[in-house]
Amino acid sequence: MALLYGLLWRLLLVLVHVNRALVSWLRVRLRGWKGRLWERAMGALLLPVALAGFPDHQKQSAQNPESKANPGAGNRSASRRSRWLCDGRSLEKIPVHVGLLVAEEEPSYADIANVVVWCMAVGISYVSVYDNQGVFRKNNSRLLEEIMRQQQDLLGVEGSKYSMDFLSNGTDKHQHPVVSCKPTVKVLSPEDGKQSIVQAAQQLCRSVENKERTSKDISVSMLDILLRESKNIPDPELVVKFGPVDSTLGFLPWHIRLTEFISLPSHRNVSYEDLLGALQRYGTCQQRLGQ
Repeated sequence: MALLYGLLWRLLLVLVHVNRALVSWLRVRLRGWKGRLWERAMGALLLPVALAGFPDHQKQSAQNPESKANPGAGNRSASRRSRWLCDGRSLEKIPVHVGLLVAEEEPSYADIANVVVWCMAVGISYVSVYDNQGVFRKNNSRLLEEIMRQQQDLLGVEGSKYSMDFLSNGTDKHQHPVVSCKPTVKVLSPEDGKQSIVQAAQQLCRSVENKERTSKDISVSMLDILLRESKNIPDPELVVKFGPVDSTLGFLPWHIRLTEFISLPSHRNVSYEDLLGALQRYGTCQQRLGQ
């Protein structure tokens, strides 16, 4: 029996290596001749969403009398939106999914909400927020309220044009996890990391025990399918880590094998220029994928 388990373990390891090699090879081939076309296509898809935030001035004044009372604030909001839109279009490439990893104690909801809204304004489709203590998950409603408040403050009266989906747990599903025209925010915790791998493995074992599958059906690809079904969002291309700790702190270990990590000193008092600098650095990264 021990010999059988040993052979099964070796087989799983071989499948892992084969899977990673195949994924790496495919990504290199696709990036070589399709990468630019894909990025331009995504930019074209996301551009109308951002442009939807700029109706004509007369309609805005008629529907929003507050803008007449405070024209200066409206002009500042329009100027910011215009700048963020231009910045997003000028980037070499825009990640579809950005993770915000907070490796600090006492997280600032307002500062993280600012970063989420900035990501949304430059054209990023998915933003996930994570801390290894699960503080954001425990106070999920407080974070989402702060995001809505900052959305109104930063984007002005047209902030409602940038509507968002909020995914708080595995029960919220997109049937097809593709690039969304509506920005999506997901709050993650350590339960979504190693614990989700354990749960997926237990699910496979139970299916074998109940004779729904055989031991031959257990493979890396099957485990991969179960894990991706539980997240329903694309793998993050970029993770911005805030804090001095040099660790991923359990952030989605199955989904980050091809993710770029960029560190910033702190999320407190973080500026738009800090985020833009991280996105520009990501745009110049060349993924060798082991070659």
